[in-house]
Amino acid sequence: MANGFVRPARPADASEIARIQLATWRTAYRRLLPRGVLAELDETWMAEQWLAAVEDPPSPRHHIMIAIEQSGPPPDESEVEPRVESGVESGVESGVESGAEPAVRSHVVGFVATGPADDAALAPEEKPLPETTAAITDLLVEPRWGRRGHGSRLLAAAVAGWRADGFDTAVAWAYDDDPATRAFLASAGWEPDGATRALDVDDLLVNQLRLHVALDADPTEP
Repeated sequence: MANGFVRPARPADASEIARIQLATWRTAYRRLLPRGVLAELDETWMAEQWLAAVEDPPSPRHHIMIAIEQSGPPPDESEVEPRVESGVESGVESGVESGAEPAVRSHVVGFVATGPADDAALAPEEKPLPETTAAITDLLVEPRWGRRGHGSRLLAAAVAGWRADGFDTAVAWAYDDDPATRAFLASAGWEPDGATRALDVDDLLVNQLRLHVALDADPTEP
């Protein structure tokens, strides 16, 4: 497991969150979603939406957290487009003045967005879920940083936040054809709750199932 931690997202993280989301969708979902839909995604627009979500969340129980990996270069720095914004270069937070050799390099590698279960968490024609139910909107780790413990840290941080906010149950949707996500959640104690739905993505129906977990026990780390 790599050395890293999770912290709340800041406005300066919005562009990295959008970059990670776009890179992950285009890699992990390239066989699930239409190629044209993935190609047309606008990273700038996505960053603007994440900035708004960080700066003005819908409620105090909506949270966005990012995963950081410390030390060493990325697995393949040639894959990262150089960019500088608010002290973040190529997804790297050095924590030192320009020109100095960083003692620790910190890379933004994933994020999780959560909040109370709303209409987006429901199956078709389903009644609203209890107010004590939380939902994962997004939980993504950039593929090249996968299998290094970051997903587990993000999920554990989400669970801790849900408990602090008074939730007793959490739900998350996963694609039928995304066994990696389903296996990851299952290894942490999540189980299907019987709800299913089909998303209409550019006239292609993409099936999903919903998983849930009770928050009365400590989460297990995959």
